[in-house]
Amino acid sequence: MTISTRGAAPVPAVLVLEDGRSFRGRAYGAVGETFGEAVFNTGMTGYQETLTDPSYHRQVVVMTAPHVGNTGINDEDDESRKIWVAGYVVRDPARVPSNWRSRRTLDDELTRQGIVGISGIDTRALTRHLRERGAMRVGIFSGNALPDEGTLLAKVRQAPEMNGADLSAEVATTETYVVPAIGEKKFTVAALDLGIKGMTPHRLAERGIEVHVLPATATVDEVYAVAPDGVFLSNGPGDPATADLTVIKAVLDRSTPLFGICFGNQLLGRSLGFGTYKLKYGHRGINQPVQDRSTGKVEVTAHNHGFAVDAPLDTVSDTPYGRAEVSHVCLNDNVVEGLQLLDRPAFSVQYHPEAAAGPHDAAYLFDRFTSLMNTAQMEGQRA
Repeated sequence: MTISTRGAAPVPAVLVLEDGRSFRGRAYGAVGETFGEAVFNTGMTGYQETLTDPSYHRQVVVMTAPHVGNTGINDEDDESRKIWVAGYVVRDPARVPSNWRSRRTLDDELTRQGIVGISGIDTRALTRHLRERGAMRVGIFSGNALPDEGTLLAKVRQAPEMNGADLSAEVATTETYVVPAIGEKKFTVAALDLGIKGMTPHRLAERGIEVHVLPATATVDEVYAVAPDGVFLSNGPGDPATADLTVIKAVLDRSTPLFGICFGNQLLGRSLGFGTYKLKYGHRGINQPVQDRSTGKVEVTAHNHGFAVDAPLDTVSDTPYGRAEVSHVCLNDNVVEGLQLLDRPAFSVQYHPEAAAGPHDAAYLFDRFTSLMNTAQMEGQRA
């Protein structure tokens, strides 16, 4: 059972990090306890899309923007069927939401879905701590009779870590569904749901693509049963080192056009023989500068990832599927932000070109995928 904090006397809450630092505040959303990996998001807007992004599964999200909840919750902007964050941390929640699409308050929605949160803490100090010490396990505890912090810290340290976590199947669809093309159908794409956001198949559908969204556990035969012109690898949560790469390698073997984003970028990298590693505190927000090395253009992009591909930035690499190179790089820290094969029709980026919420600088990547499928189709006709 969850208890609403709206309209009642403030309920005490405490956030406890695994290194022992704690922050005291007020309950926000459901009252109870929750555990996850503490991460921070720098977006000034888009909290509804953040909350419903499956990539945040088992993470406690700290919002760096001081005021959250100003536009309430509407019925149009969810990116999936539910809120996925394990917990939510804000400084100053809105007292009264104001937006013509708002249907309920953020506080009420968190309570309705059983999401334990905390408000009234110094999120700036917490963010600086995570930047210095790195993402770590955390617990949020609320109620009028909380145990001592030593007891709470012991609970936090018993929670599972993100390293080694295999989470895609926990957030993915269990049955295939189809998003029809908008307008004339030009291509069919098999999209592996590793934690896909709703805006992604919509962006593909806008380009005349019929999208068959398949479970993360789909087999090679199930992927090719839809006769795809291309295969898409979605974003998603967890450690990429735990993923089964059988389908991706089969797609590369057959030279079917392939496009991956976020988690999909990491899985393509591992399929090519590159390693992956955990970032200190990750990239999460809607203002990350990335350079497309093929054009020299700098894009402001939306991110949500805690792992990255370990590939050489300035050399072309030999892989089992031909030559590969780093196509995009983050200008803040030189993290690999994209890969492309030079001898097969496959590429990926680490960020979110569907950008909900966020800038639309990277929307051209969906057109690039369409061009790959068009080229492959024309070559097939000539053959």
